[in-house]
Amino acid sequence: MKTALATVTLSGTLREKFEAASKAGFQGVEIFENDLTQFDGTPRDVRLMAEDLGLDIIALQPFRDMEGMPEPMRSQKGVMLERKMEVAHELGTSRLLFCSNVQPYSSADLDVCANDLHVWADMAKREGIMLGYEALAWGYHIADYTDAWELVKRVDHPNLGIILDTFHMFSRGNTLDVLRDDIPLSKIALVQVADAPSLQMDVLQYSRHFRCFPGQGDMPVVEFLQVLKDKGFNDYLSHEIFNDEFRSSSPLNKAIDGMRSLIWLDDQTVSKKEDRIEPVCAPKISEVEFIEFAIEGESGKALTNTLAQLGFHETHQHRSKEVSLMRQGNINLILNREPKSQAHSYFKNHGVSVCAMAFASEDVKATLLLAERYRVEQFNNQTGPSELNIPALKGIGDSLVYLVNSDAAVRFFEVDFKPIQGIQGEDGVGLTRFDHIGQTVSNTDFLSASFFYKSLFGFDIDASQDLPDIHGLVVSRTALSKDKRVRIPLNMTNAPSASAQRFMHKSKGSGVHQIAFACDDIFAAARNIDREKQLPIPQNYYRDLEARFGLAPELMAKLQSHNIMYDRNEEGEFFHFYTEEVHGVFFEVVQRVGDYSRYGEANAFVRLAAQARQEVKQDT
Repeated sequence: MKTALATVTLSGTLREKFEAASKAGFQGVEIFENDLTQFDGTPRDVRLMAEDLGLDIIALQPFRDMEGMPEPMRSQKGVMLERKMEVAHELGTSRLLFCSNVQPYSSADLDVCANDLHVWADMAKREGIMLGYEALAWGYHIADYTDAWELVKRVDHPNLGIILDTFHMFSRGNTLDVLRDDIPLSKIALVQVADAPSLQMDVLQYSRHFRCFPGQGDMPVVEFLQVLKDKGFNDYLSHEIFNDEFRSSSPLNKAIDGMRSLIWLDDQTVSKKEDRIEPVCAPKISEVEFIEFAIEGESGKALTNTLAQLGFHETHQHRSKEVSLMRQGNINLILNREPKSQAHSYFKNHGVSVCAMAFASEDVKATLLLAERYRVEQFNNQTGPSELNIPALKGIGDSLVYLVNSDAAVRFFEVDFKPIQGIQGEDGVGLTRFDHIGQTVSNTDFLSASFFYKSLFGFDIDASQDLPDIHGLVVSRTALSKDKRVRIPLNMTNAPSASAQRFMHKSKGSGVHQIAFACDDIFAAARNIDREKQLPIPQNYYRDLEARFGLAPELMAKLQSHNIMYDRNEEGEFFHFYTEEVHGVFFEVVQRVGDYSRYGEANAFVRLAAQARQEVKQDT
């Protein structure tokens, strides 16, 4: 498989796009004509720039409304095509890409359209150029790839092939039957792969704003590539992505995301040529081993006071560093005050905050190899004699993700830490484990953050949820390990004053904004929290709760007295309460009854409003 992307996918100048594609490891680029038109240089300059960066220019595109046009437009199309073939020669490419006609005055007569394309293909043959024909999902007469294929077959010219674009195919609900059974490899001019979330909207707006890289959406792109591989396909896979966030992001970061998605897509399929009989699977992640806070001196006092009310105490001290450990149940919270550490650098940039977390992996070595394959940056720690060297990866924002072996004979703290004398056990208030960890990311990183967990750790990605904030809408989607033991909700917003954006402003970037702990008795846990440390929930919420669920008066009184929220569905029940925000982070305690697997989303709008009120109170 060879890799390419259309220049429209990335932001920046044409040089910046080329440099990003080259650094990310792409082999080729499609030149989007707008990028060439606005370039301050000749097509030959573009060709030399691509050669210097090790890139092939695989196509020039798009050429619109080429078939079925009335005179004199048809004749002008021929003149235009002659000029563009001259440009193609200067660029050093031998492919031009056509889109199906979108004009209402174009001919619906397939014979007329086929005759036009045959004339253009004859011109291309004389120039040694291959033409590709693509069905736009909003084409006026031809919108499905099956109809585009019928037209290409009717033309029956060696210099005309079909372009297969997954977005246009799947946004129309097309099946893969015609590709599987009818289209030969020799007639595929180019393959463009794009994904998109499942949305019901105008297809043109859908195309222009919501495409994303394979694996970041909901389209059956894996099945598509498997059909191609079964036919023996081994040519270019190219990205053509129209996305507002992509076009306002770092071109290099998005190019790396794009390369990661193509490698992942390839890994999800089997290939007889590569002798791979099974897809590449990420090693299982079984648990969150620890969360690490970056603090300095007395700066974390408010944090440790809140954690103390949640039953945490500093139970262990690192043997050689200014690092301590709080434990309760199977929850490990690291407080890193070490001056010469990644945590200290994180603290200087973001203040008191979560700088890292650790996953327990069934195969750390395999995860690291997969990270290298997917272009995920690794981080090397400084360790002292006889200390564990826990490998780490660059995670979301500036944070790290550490990896420990889930079947290790000893836990990390049994090697690097020593117990603090005088601590009476680690039972706390009955908190048992991490339930979920919420991260806020920028709107430009929302897709790449979820794909980071999907590609590298094999997490499933939930459909997006809209959370109404009093200052705008927060969009959330959750990355879940296969057994749902690890849950990472990811939040973003486009609203400048919504909670997610306020967190980004306070923490100076993406990061963990929420840590939820599981327990078996939420009322016992809540009794230990001073009422002023709890997030106050308005009385109107409990009146609404009683009306919706008809809960017993005794239970309603207990819920309200501890600011505990409630939800119920066919799977079970959910109890949860929140602490006040500390340095931008808040804690949640949850109790799941039965098989309840959600997060109390019905309560989110009340919680977000309560947090906004509390922020105003704290600021005054």
